[in-house]
Amino acid sequence: MFNKRYFGKGKEDGGPGKEEEEHVESLFTVLKHINSFILSDYVPWLRPLDLEGHEKIVSEAMRILNGYHDPIVDERLKQWIEGKKKKPEDLLDAFILAKDSNGKPALSVEEIKAQCTELILATIDNPSNAAEWAMAEMLNKPEILQKATEEIDSVVGKNRLVQETDIPKLNYIKCCARESFRLHPIAPFNIPHVSNSDATAAGYFIPKGSHVLIGRRGMNPNIWDEPLVFKPERHLKDGWGSGGVELIENELRFISFGVGRRGCIGAGLGSVVTIMLFARLIQGFTWDAPPNETEIDLSESKDDLFLAKPLHALAKPRLPDALYTQLEC
Repeated sequence: MFNKRYFGKGKEDGGPGKEEEEHVESLFTVLKHINSFILSDYVPWLRPLDLEGHEKIVSEAMRILNGYHDPIVDERLKQWIEGKKKKPEDLLDAFILAKDSNGKPALSVEEIKAQCTELILATIDNPSNAAEWAMAEMLNKPEILQKATEEIDSVVGKNRLVQETDIPKLNYIKCCARESFRLHPIAPFNIPHVSNSDATAAGYFIPKGSHVLIGRRGMNPNIWDEPLVFKPERHLKDGWGSGGVELIENELRFISFGVGRRGCIGAGLGSVVTIMLFARLIQGFTWDAPPNETEIDLSESKDDLFLAKPLHALAKPRLPDALYTQLEC
């Protein structure tokens, strides 16, 4: 978004610092409450009471996020106005330079700030969750991990890192990510929607004004063979087109980023982030379960659909040393 990588200030290992940890924690706080139940959504006059305390929590999280984002946006705008910046390099620049049909700025400063936060929120949870679950499942099935590694070696080799231009050819990698989205979505339901007219969908009559929740998991045995088993091969099929396998599920047999007019605005970016993160982890290292553990515990958390225990694995470099200075997963 901002064309800058942030490392922990003063930390010897270059790991996340206080600012990064606070930023990510605030992002996930907002995302958690987007999907939570709140009574005032159904009884609006209760909203001023904030019975669950959600509004206070989210307001504080947004205050922290805006405190990090807004100065970056303001400084970048100043650079363009003063002529210190002349070439667009990231999404923030694209928002600043966007013009309407009359050649005027398409977005106000507040709209630019909102779009930046919206896209960051839209792309942080799905990719990280999908990559972690996929790695956990594949560590328990070494033959799948080996097949994914061989595909990367065949398409990319070991003398350079996976690039975005390689993604159309990494179909098995994308199948593994799709299977992770199918089995382990970030939340059990899609964000609530309200029908603005009477409609019939999938054989169900939906009256105007209905709140609609769509299940994200692809567990229906009438649609999926062995629905509880991690089987990436199930997604290999003809008819994907020149770009190969896609992470978006257009037939809604499960939900990754959603589809249609109300689909996730960050679906394209989220797909790229997911595959780049996932593919570089597999390309860069050989992976094994931690010492004294025969397999990874795939239990779900009691409060959400994340792994109950954060994934720990043993990684050993498998590429030339010089490439690891470029590996930014």
